[in-house]
Amino acid sequence: MQIILYLCTIFYKIGMKNFVYQDSTIAFVTAAAQTCLLIEKASEHDRNEWMEQVRRLLPVLYLRARLVTKEEPVMDEEPQRFVTETDYNMALVGIRELLGQDDAYLDVFVEQGIYTDEVQTAYISEGLADIYQELKDMAAAFQTGEEAIMHDAVVVCREAFEAHWGRKVLAVLRALHEISDSTYQ
Repeated sequence: MQIILYLCTIFYKIGMKNFVYQDSTIAFVTAAAQTCLLIEKASEHDRNEWMEQVRRLLPVLYLRARLVTKEEPVMDEEPQRFVTETDYNMALVGIRELLGQDDAYLDVFVEQGIYTDEVQTAYISEGLADIYQELKDMAAAFQTGEEAIMHDAVVVCREAFEAHWGRKVLAVLRALHEISDSTYQ
């Protein structure tokens, strides 16, 4: 992740006006890299400290994703996926173990943005692992240094934000807020 932050800084200083090097794109990729690192290292943190860092980072990530310019892909094929099932499960289990019984929360079922009366159990660990998968694929594409791959990785990640993981950020943040609330039992 340090290499991504370093590359972002270099690209920013170069001042290139290409989509990949726009301020909003660099800020989004930086927030994504920080989020991935926090998720990957969940088991190395104190529970309350980690939850506080996530509560602070998720709104930034959401905002940064919203500010990225909508673009069209430049390549014919979708960008390569880098996150393996093992990577996903490591993120999921690390968070699940850290949160224990507070991992589960009740959520209103969301289907294409429509709320219903159906309530289901959702998991913070699963929401964050899903978000991690999208962000890590994009961050890994940035490590290739290939502008077309980086461009399309941001486009795909931004589209996935609109389609599903943006709602997951909000749901997880709401659940984490409830855990931090002193009235939460």
